[in-house]
Amino acid sequence: MRILVTGGSGFIGSYVAERASAAGHSVRVLDNLDPQVHPNGVGRRVSADVEFIEGDVRDGTVCARALAEVDCVVHCAGAVGVGQSMYKVEHYIDVNVRGTASLLDGIIAKRAHGARRADGRSLPRLVVLTSMTGYGEGLYQRPSDGEQVRVEVRTEDDIRTMGWEPVCPHTHEPLVPVPTPETAALLSRNVYALSKRYQEELALTLGGVYGFPVVCLRLFNVYGPGQSLSNPYTGVIAIFLSRLLAGQPPMVYEDGRQSRDFISVHDVADTVVGLLESSAADGEVVNIGSGIPRAIGDIAVTLARLTGREDVVPEITERFRRGDVRHCLADVTRARERFDFTPKVAWEEGLAEVVAWATSARADDHSAQAERELRDHQLLSDDRIRPEARRQ
Repeated sequence: MRILVTGGSGFIGSYVAERASAAGHSVRVLDNLDPQVHPNGVGRRVSADVEFIEGDVRDGTVCARALAEVDCVVHCAGAVGVGQSMYKVEHYIDVNVRGTASLLDGIIAKRAHGARRADGRSLPRLVVLTSMTGYGEGLYQRPSDGEQVRVEVRTEDDIRTMGWEPVCPHTHEPLVPVPTPETAALLSRNVYALSKRYQEELALTLGGVYGFPVVCLRLFNVYGPGQSLSNPYTGVIAIFLSRLLAGQPPMVYEDGRQSRDFISVHDVADTVVGLLESSAADGEVVNIGSGIPRAIGDIAVTLARLTGREDVVPEITERFRRGDVRHCLADVTRARERFDFTPKVAWEEGLAEVVAWATSARADDHSAQAERELRDHQLLSDDRIRPEARRQ
């Protein structure tokens, strides 16, 4: 098959391109080498067999060239960062939404002159990588009766009044996080999450109208070697590592007990490549995560140990980034049922791999700059939320 990977020089896209090429597919990469992701102007190296086009997915002419004679498109290109999206609104909507619209225009335009595949289709299969951030707070269970509950994203007043953990809006009892399925309502209130939601809706709607297969993979927190250590808006593991390698303590917001669901980039890339010739999840959104919660404070301590910096104690800031969720855990039942999804990279193995890579990679710590920008835009609480103000 002939595969186009947009954003194919980036973190996840480069792994997808590598795996697809190793599987015998002909691979083309389209990437604009955004300086925030590629500060030295060079993307992650992939096989010499992979064709590279430097260009922007928002450019219709470039899109048409990149789409020529392809059988499948994996759309990885996009601006990433929840906090930054709240003060670079136009940029995130332009890159993520208009970029996806430009790609879809290019796919639809192939109807008029595209040769038909063996399966009778003239339009390529599309796999879109989207985000769990759309859920906002994940699904919770009320301990008193086992009822499942959704809650809005917390505010500072909520935390001062009720503590860090979300509580039931009716009984005010603390809630227990449980896996969140794809059927859960999308309740997020940040621009990045909204842009990824629009990507899903655009792709699935137009795929249905024009008859080309679309799968949207709703990724949880992806980590692995190659994630930028100099981009302070990328994943928390890379951000913590850049601090530790600079001899600085990782800065942990809240009380450190908030959790995330991490999945190795190897598992993500293997899943994408497995879907290139499969119709198992056509027309659907599918969660891709581990299904296991990891406390952020614990991760900071573990990374300090793995990097040989046990003496560097993570800084628990007790400050709140406005809009942050407390817990969101993947329900991967649909992925298991549709294509027998099972993460293969164990957590300890994955962390050891990324730490081994990071110790020899370039790491510029820009987290202080990112925090200043959050403060300047009033997206970070001015003061610690004092222990005495929490629920006891």
